[in-house]
Amino acid sequence: MIQIDDVLISRTVFQKKFVCDLSACKGACCVDGEGGAPLTDEEIEIITDNLDAIKPYADRKGQKVIEEEGIWARDTDGEKVTTLVDGAQCAFVFFDAEGTTKCGIEQAFNDGKTEFIKPISCHLYPVRLREYRKFTAMNFHEWEICEPACACGEELDVPVFRFLKEPIIRKFGEEFFGKLQEAQKLLKLD
Repeated sequence: MIQIDDVLISRTVFQKKFVCDLSACKGACCVDGEGGAPLTDEEIEIITDNLDAIKPYADRKGQKVIEEEGIWARDTDGEKVTTLVDGAQCAFVFFDAEGTTKCGIEQAFNDGKTEFIKPISCHLYPVRLREYRKFTAMNFHEWEICEPACACGEELDVPVFRFLKEPIIRKFGEEFFGKLQEAQKLLKLD
């Protein structure tokens, strides 16, 4: 682990290579898994405030779940997460003409309907954050459905943290990202 400010960062965030390859995985991370996307209280409030603009982008099943169950639930760890369709698919997704999963929250943002791009947990994926009392842990989440993304990252030689520059800056700021770059150089982790 490497510590920058109050964040403990796994070396895999520097060492692993990653670039999403939606043509290969079709956005499986949004429809497979054991729980919805982790949400902060602030994100729940933002989504609630923008639900009229966001909900039309979700597919029909997702809209029904949102209407019947709401936008969030608690997972097996008691964490707040997006609600799911049939226990797997995030309620906010839709599918494009090629069958690729897309985020309705992000599409509403792209279409200028809201200023909220998407939950930070989604934006930072494949990095997962775990908040502790005195620090935040930043870890690379390894999942077989992301093997094409790892292969693409290897081919393009893009470390996870560089692929995630925009969401890392969104969460921690420009200065923090600069410290990540310095840590990579100093520790020769590229």
